[in-house]
Amino acid sequence: MMNNYLISIVGPTAIGKTALSIKLAQHFNTEIISADSRQFFKEMSIGTAAPTEEELSQAKHHFIHHKSIEDSYSVGAFEKDAIHLLESLFKTQNVVIMVGGSGLYVDAVSKGLDNFPKVDSSIRNTLNQKLELEGIESLQEQLKILDPKSYNNIALDNPHRLIRALEICIGTKKPYSSFLDQAKPKRNFKTITIGLTADRDIIYNRINKRVDIMIEQGLEAEVKLLIAHQHLNALNTVGYKELFKYFNNEWSFEFAVSEIKKNSRRFAKRQLTWWRKDENVKWFDYTTDIKYIIEHITKHCSTNENH
Repeated sequence: MMNNYLISIVGPTAIGKTALSIKLAQHFNTEIISADSRQFFKEMSIGTAAPTEEELSQAKHHFIHHKSIEDSYSVGAFEKDAIHLLESLFKTQNVVIMVGGSGLYVDAVSKGLDNFPKVDSSIRNTLNQKLELEGIESLQEQLKILDPKSYNNIALDNPHRLIRALEICIGTKKPYSSFLDQAKPKRNFKTITIGLTADRDIIYNRINKRVDIMIEQGLEAEVKLLIAHQHLNALNTVGYKELFKYFNNEWSFEFAVSEIKKNSRRFAKRQLTWWRKDENVKWFDYTTDIKYIIEHITKHCSTNENH
């Protein structure tokens, strides 16, 4: 009988995942794992909407600001660390909360990662140069030829995903998609996934408002301190890359802020596309009273334990 449950909270950026995760952690008297790949970095606080000191004090959090932007930290390393932590936490409690906007990192913990062969790093360097010189469309066309299935399934406006798929295609001479959905490692817990959502206009308004709040909180000053590190992958992130263009005199401040809002809305759209493919997500409107969410979780747990 499996009595351990990971409650995974997903949904678009700015929808209220952090607030819900804290309430659930308090209700179940448990701890929170962050699966937000940018909140790992201690130098990036305002622009990643990391939990505040007050929020962190309301429930114990893991994987918040535990790395530096100069550290190399992959989704594979996170999966290993998170599973190790869960094994430890499940010794004393049977429910743990996970929250995050990074679909790949969430799935790595709950489902396990697809296993890809190692490929020569020079392939990625070549693809990065191609992106720089010829633009993202050239990579999209290349993927369409090498792996039509991936072309139809991955986020084509995400250069990281494109390059990852292409380097596997080129390095293995097999389609990236052929390595997907193979047997995954068994987990010693069940995952109950809660999705928060709203009408698109509400989501977009919440995002625009959050960006305004970030600016008020000092995002400009936070990004300015990181100018010398702007080449790092961790900082190729919405909220940072746009303000670097402002500091590099390529854009006005007003235009950079409008681009942060636009790119955040696009990111939210990608997040929803990712999770809407998962039929195991139970969706709730973001205004839903928490008691109904707790009822769903409790019912799910007792149903599973009765089988």
